Amino acid sequence: MRFFKITAVILVLLVGAYAASMYYFVDENKDFKIEKEIDYPVDKVFSQFNNLQQFTRWNNFFTSSQSIDIDYYTPYEGQGGAISYVDPKNDTDGEMFIRYENPQKSLRYQLFEDRNENPTVVDVQFKAVSAEKTKITWMVHTPKLSVLRRVENFWTEDRFAENINKSMINLKNVLGNKVEKDHQMASIKYDSLMVENEEDKLLLGINVSTSNKKENLYKNIVMNYSKIYNYVTMDLGKRDDEFGFPVLITDADNYKDKEVSYFLGIPLSKKIGVTDNNFNFRTINASQNYVMYYKGNYEGRIKAVQQLIQKAKKDEMRFGDVRQTFIERPVEGQEVNMKLSLSVFK
Repeated sequence: MRFFKITAVILVLLVGAYAASMYYFVDENKDFKIEKEIDYPVDKVFSQFNNLQQFTRWNNFFTSSQSIDIDYYTPYEGQGGAISYVDPKNDTDGEMFIRYENPQKSLRYQLFEDRNENPTVVDVQFKAVSAEKTKITWMVHTPKLSVLRRVENFWTEDRFAENINKSMINLKNVLGNKVEKDHQMASIKYDSLMVENEEDKLLLGINVSTSNKKENLYKNIVMNYSKIYNYVTMDLGKRDDEFGFPVLITDADNYKDKEVSYFLGIPLSKKIGVTDNNFNFRTINASQNYVMYYKGNYEGRIKAVQQLIQKAKKDEMRFGDVRQTFIERPVEGQEVNMKLSLSVFK
């Protein structure tokens, strides 16, 4: 009995000493600043921060977990934007709000974590260092913690800094792909025949046979693209910046046939485990292509394909499949924007 009394006294003294040290030597909340630079214009950078749908696609706080579920609330962009999240695997949840916005200059976020009534407040400032470089400054104010929890302040700044470092890598990848696509879009010359050397690609997609009746084929393509896109983004957890434009591969002259067979896929950087037997990988070997960019209704592509075939025959070149790269996602009832490529060889 005496042993338990002594143990209890020691525990009380230890807890008291811990509480006293936390009370007198550790602040109840923490304020700190982190600065980073990124080699992209301020307008492109800012739009990744004030649009919460885009923000959660590269911010490591959200991308690091495969089990997190996020709900978005209107407006999705700017002051008043909000999200809530639940991560059952890591037993966390919370809400985040954009409380203030000064376009291209600053934002204020409030983050409520795990039902904490006091938010973490993050002010983010954006400054154009040059036309192609932006300085980003995070000023973080953490909520007050009870005496027994103040020890968390010892690693709060390090944890936040690590998250920013990983997020900046993701953001550079997102902006890099976006800028590359913007440049590609800006340099397009429609209805002009060109020669291109294409590198090999790895596609994940599906094989399809369908009717070639008017409008039916394009509706079928739109439907199957949605299946592939949903599988890649939802089941495989890929973000839009992690894969390329969708590619359809088919025989060059099958536009004449009543039935059409094609492979539709999305380019990925490497093979990954696929559990759904409806999807399979296909490799496109490096090749020389005759290329035309086309914009209009889907049926109108036939004229461009015919021009590519005629060019190949005129040059006494043999040709293989035709590839339709959708520069803009295929959407029912809308015009297509695509690159038509005919692989040619001697």
